[in-house]
Amino acid sequence: METKYVYSFKEGSKEMKSLLGGKGANLAEMTKIGLPVPQGFTITTDACNDYYDNDKVIRAEIVAEIEEHLAELEELQGKKLGCTKNPLLVSVRSGAVFSMPGMMDTILNLGLNDDSVIGLCEATQNERFAYDSYRRFIQMFSDVAMEVPKYKFENVLDRVKEEKGYKFDTDLTTEDLKGIVEEFKGIYKKEVGEDFPQDPKKQLMLAIEAVFRSWNNPRAIVYRKLNDISNKLGTAVNIQSMVFGNMGQTSGTGVAFTRNPATGENKLFGEYLINAQGEDVVAGIRTPQNISTLKDVMPEIYDQFVKVTQILENHYRDMQDIEFTIENEKLFILQTRNGKRTAKAAINVAVDLVESGIIDKKEAIMRVEPNQLDQLLHPTFEDKALKEAHHIAKGLPASPGAACGKVYFNADDVVEAVANGEKALLVRQETSPEDIEGMVKAEGILTARGGMTSHAAVVARGMGKCCVAGCGEIKVDEAAKEIRAGEDLVIKEGDYLSIDGSTGNVYLGEVKQSPVEVTGNFEKLMNWVDETKQMMVRTNADNPRDAKAAIEFGAEGIGLCRTEHMFFEEDRIPAVREMILSETVEQREKALEKILPMQRKDFFEIFEVMEGRPVNIRLLDPPLHEFLPQDDETIKELAESMGIPAEKIRKRIVDLEEFNPMLGHRGCRLAITYPEICVMQARAIMEGAIQAVEKGIKVVPEIMVPLVGEVNELKVIREMITETVEKVMEEKGVRVDYTIGTMIEIPRACVTADEIAEVADFFSFGTNDLTQMGFGYSRDDAGKFLGEYVDKEILEKDPFQVLDQKGIGKLVQMGAKLGRSVKPELKLGICGEHGGEPSSVEFCYNTGLNYVSCSPYRVPIARLAAAQASIKNPRY
Repeated sequence: METKYVYSFKEGSKEMKSLLGGKGANLAEMTKIGLPVPQGFTITTDACNDYYDNDKVIRAEIVAEIEEHLAELEELQGKKLGCTKNPLLVSVRSGAVFSMPGMMDTILNLGLNDDSVIGLCEATQNERFAYDSYRRFIQMFSDVAMEVPKYKFENVLDRVKEEKGYKFDTDLTTEDLKGIVEEFKGIYKKEVGEDFPQDPKKQLMLAIEAVFRSWNNPRAIVYRKLNDISNKLGTAVNIQSMVFGNMGQTSGTGVAFTRNPATGENKLFGEYLINAQGEDVVAGIRTPQNISTLKDVMPEIYDQFVKVTQILENHYRDMQDIEFTIENEKLFILQTRNGKRTAKAAINVAVDLVESGIIDKKEAIMRVEPNQLDQLLHPTFEDKALKEAHHIAKGLPASPGAACGKVYFNADDVVEAVANGEKALLVRQETSPEDIEGMVKAEGILTARGGMTSHAAVVARGMGKCCVAGCGEIKVDEAAKEIRAGEDLVIKEGDYLSIDGSTGNVYLGEVKQSPVEVTGNFEKLMNWVDETKQMMVRTNADNPRDAKAAIEFGAEGIGLCRTEHMFFEEDRIPAVREMILSETVEQREKALEKILPMQRKDFFEIFEVMEGRPVNIRLLDPPLHEFLPQDDETIKELAESMGIPAEKIRKRIVDLEEFNPMLGHRGCRLAITYPEICVMQARAIMEGAIQAVEKGIKVVPEIMVPLVGEVNELKVIREMITETVEKVMEEKGVRVDYTIGTMIEIPRACVTADEIAEVADFFSFGTNDLTQMGFGYSRDDAGKFLGEYVDKEILEKDPFQVLDQKGIGKLVQMGAKLGRSVKPELKLGICGEHGGEPSSVEFCYNTGLNYVSCSPYRVPIARLAAAQASIKNPRY
C-alpha cells in the first residue's frame, strides 16, 4: 500500500499520535467529537523523516498530496489562498509526537501579500486588523522561514511606538501599520536579497520546510535531550485555517489549563488577551488577564469555554492544556494536550482522578513521570529564614520551589557561571526559546514580564525549575546588567537573590532552605506504588544519616555501604595512613587495632538505624594511594607521629602510586595481598552486628567482596571472612545469620558467573565499574569527550547516567542467567547509580533482579519506576 503523507483533521484520531504528532492527533480527535475546531490538515512525521532522508527536499509526490488537501480546505472554507476578495489565510505549526512547548516554530496569517491584504480589508471591513495581520506575518515568516533576526523588526516597532508615545502594539493606527509593513518588507529584501514572496504557494512550501528544519534547531535538540525524547521521531506540520483574535474588542486569544498546573487544584486556570493573536499570550509581550475575568467581558463565551474544558478533561481523562481564540464573539479551540505540570500537581491530579473514580490506581501510577519526583525531594525556604529575609518584590508564582543564586541576565552567562561551580539565577525581561540552555542550568528563573502561561512559566514547570514570572515590581535592564527594585535598590550581575516559585516572592541575598517531607497525596501515591511494585528498592548509604534519610524516602535496605568512605573521617585518617605505610604485618595489625573499634561503631550505628533491613557492606575497594597525603606539611606531621623520616614516607607514596589505579591494586586484590585488612573489616562487621543483636535489634548483614574477576579470588577471601566471623561468634556466644557475595563489575565475572555463583550467596552488579571496563572509558576522564559523543549521536545517552542496555546490559543479563543456572534462588541486585534511573530500573526488573539500589534522594524515583515496570510486565 502506498504511504499516505497528509491527513485532513476529519481523517485522524488521538490514537494516531506517532504519525500525526500530538497536536494533529488531538485536532483530529476534537473534530471527531464535535468541538469548534478551525479545519485543516496534517503533514505527517513520516514526511518530516522523508525530508531529512531526501537531503532536505520535499518530494514531488508529497507536494502533490499537500496541494490536494489545500484545494479541499479551500472548498470547505469557501475561500482561496491568495485570493484578492476573501482570502484564505492559514497557520503553519509544528506538532511533535511529545509536547515541546515553544521549542519549534509557528507561522500565522500565511497567504497574505500586497493584494490579498486589500481583500482581507474588504472581507472584514477592518483595515487596521488586515495590516496588523500582514506585519505579523512578514515578521514571523522572515524569522522562521528565512532566519532574519527577530530584533530587526522589533526595533522598528519600538521606534514607532516611542515616536508616537504609544505604550502597546494595540495603540498603532492603520497608517502606522501600513508604514511598518513597508519597512518590514525593506528589511526582508536587505537581509534575504530578494522581495518578500507574493506567491502564497511558495510561502506555504517555505513555511513547511522551516517547520521541518526546526525539528533540529538547537533549542529543540536541548529540550529533547533534557526530556529524553528520541531525535528520530520527527515533527508533523499542521496547516489550519486562521481565526483571528486581533479583530478588535470582541476578539481575543488565550491559554487555559483545566486544573492548576502548579498545584493540581481542580479549578480552571488560564489567561487571555483581548485583541491579540496566539503568540502574544505565551510571549509575555503584554501581561494577560485571568481567565475568570472573561466571565464579565463575554459571559456566553466563558460559559461555552468552561463546558468545552470539562468535555476535554473527561474525554482525555487527564488535565488538559487548551489554546483558544475568540473571533467576533465566536469561540474556536486551536489545541488541546495533556498539560505540563509540576510533580506536586501531577500527584494531586492523579490521586484526585482515582478518588473521583475516573482512573484506577495503576493508571495514576503510570501518569507520574518518575524523574519528576526529583522536584519534591529538594529543599524549600525555612519559615524562620523567610521572616528575617529582605523581601523586595512579588511576581507570579509560575513554578514552585525555592532557588538562590547569583543573578545573570544572559543564558550563556548562566551556563558559564554554573560550569565554574556557581549557583545562578537567570533573570530576563521575558525568556524566549533561545534561553533553554540557561534555563536548564539555572537554579531558578525570574522574569519581569509574562504571565502564568508565558514561555518561562511553561518550560520551567515542565523541567521542575523554580520560576517567578511577570514580576512588574522590578525593572530589568539586560544591557546594563542590573535590576532596579523600588527607588534606590540596584542589584547587579553576580549579586545574590532568592526566589520562591510557590508564592512569587523575591528576596535579596541567600535565604536558608529546609528539607521536604513525604506526606499527603505524595504519601498516598507512594503507598499505591509499594502495593504494586514487585522489586525491592534499597539505598547506597555509608553512614547513619544517609541511611535514615533513605528510610524516610522508602528504602527497604542498604544495597551498598562503601566502607572506604568511613576511612576518610578526620579522626581516623592518621591510623589508616599508618596502616598503609606499615612495612611489616605486625606494624599493619597494630594500626588496624586502632581502626577496628571505629569501624565496629560505624556498623553498629548503621544496623541500629536499619532495624532489621538488609545491609550490604562492601569491603575496602579503592587503591591505597588515595588515602595518602600529597602536601609536604601533612607528610612531615605524619612522619613525626610515626617516628620515621619524611623522606621514607615520600618514597612509600611514590611506590604505591599506580599508572592505572582503576585496574590496579584495589578491591579483592587488597584482601589477598593484605589479608589482615579483610580480617579486621570482617571482625568489625560481625562485632557491630552482635552488639546490635544484644540490644534487641534484628540484623541482616551481607558481606560483599569487590572486584572479583576469577572465582578463586572469592574462594580465598570467603574462607578468610568465614573463619573470622565464626571465631567472633564463638567468642561472643551469639550466632548471627549472614551471607557472603560479590560485586559483579568486571566483564570476566559476567562471563564466568556460573563458576562464581558456586561460591557466592548473592551478586550485586556494580554497573559504574562495569560500564568503565566494558566501554574502556575512565569515568574521571570521559567527561572530556562524552558530551560530544552524545551531541554527534555516536552514543544515544551518557552510559554513566543511563545504563547501556545493548552492551553493558547484555553483560548484566549474562551474569544473571549464568548465576541462576547454578543457583536458581541466587539473590541479584544492582548498586551502580543506574539503580535510580527510570529506564535502567525497568531494565533491571525485566532482567529478573531482586532489587535496585541508589542514592537516598533517588529512592522514590526508583520505587515509582519499579512499580511502572511491574504494571507493564507483571511477574506474578
